Amino acid sequence: MRADRPYDLVLFGATGFTGGLTAEYLARHAPDRLRWALAGRNPDKLAAVRNRLAAIDPALAELPLLTADVTDPASLRAVAECARVVASTVGPYVHHGEPLVAACAAAGTDYLDITGEPEFVDRMYVRHHAEAVRTGARLVHACGFDSIPHDLGVWYTVKQLPADGPIAVDGYVRAGGRFSAGTYHSVLTAFSRTGETSRAARARRAMEPGPDGRRVRAVPGKVGRVREFGQWAVPLPTIDPQVVRRSAAARPEYGPDFRYRHFAAMKRLPTVLVAGVGLAGVVGLVKVAPTRRWLLGRLASGQGPTAEQRAKSWFRLRFVGTGGDRRVVTEVAGGDPGYDETAKMLAESALCLAFDDLPETAGQVTPVAAMGDALLDRLVRAGITFRTLPA
Repeated sequence: MRADRPYDLVLFGATGFTGGLTAEYLARHAPDRLRWALAGRNPDKLAAVRNRLAAIDPALAELPLLTADVTDPASLRAVAECARVVASTVGPYVHHGEPLVAACAAAGTDYLDITGEPEFVDRMYVRHHAEAVRTGARLVHACGFDSIPHDLGVWYTVKQLPADGPIAVDGYVRAGGRFSAGTYHSVLTAFSRTGETSRAARARRAMEPGPDGRRVRAVPGKVGRVREFGQWAVPLPTIDPQVVRRSAAARPEYGPDFRYRHFAAMKRLPTVLVAGVGLAGVVGLVKVAPTRRWLLGRLASGQGPTAEQRAKSWFRLRFVGTGGDRRVVTEVAGGDPGYDETAKMLAESALCLAFDDLPETAGQVTPVAAMGDALLDRLVRAGITFRTLPA
């Protein structure tokens, strides 16, 4: 059914900052056979993006433009029904994301986004997973820096460990870069909705089956010194451990008993203390409507750092895995995490779903469950480093 649709890929939200970078990445790296289109609510802004793409590749001067708005379900249905894959960069997803997820689930269309919002991901599972299973759609959230390098980094690590016994992996994240306006708004929104996030998680747990005959956990760690890295480890409460845990539940390669812990790595203890105090303060402020509005207004949607600023940004993730009598240390590294690499990860994920030979999956699935080695190979070819270090 989907092979007859006019577009292999529709990029929804191409007029935003990260959406524009994703479109530019596709203009430079997509195969000639890709049939794709840009979608958004403002035709003039879409045309301006297309003009930028035509400067990269003149053949894109006639790239199709689709007008669609999250407040217009019919327009989203039209987008979903004409595409094999839809990739969305329109956040905060908890406010703007569900109508497109619903349209793709109903149409049997693969859907990807770059959300890092646990409430949104859990709500979409509760409301649309069953429909996506019925239609064959794959709903793959967190296809940017949240959570592709963490999910695939753990996958790369556990494949080097014996799967016939317990496996434990600790992840340590370091990064230098600036938040996008979209990420900034999404983070503040999530901090202001801790109650809603907890309720969404409970609703999902009540209906999601666990792995048959296996135990899979993502557990909080403790603040401590990691001597071999010369850094302090601080538990990091992001969506990434949840994504890793769900990948482990879906794949037997993670062993009969899998445990993951997730940390930020910092060089100095005072930095750890200041970061903790600052985070607690922000969480308190965003729960008050006037201060939340003030904070949200500090960075307007569509803004982001210059190319020169992004060129100085980086990320480095290290994973320490143990299983049986083996211990392995791995690293995933790349450039600007919030923009350039996120755009690369989303674009390569979309191309992977559109063209690669993948496992038979449907419903809400993680990047590893949906794409696994095919996506890892794509990212390596695109310049993201996966390597094994001396243990």
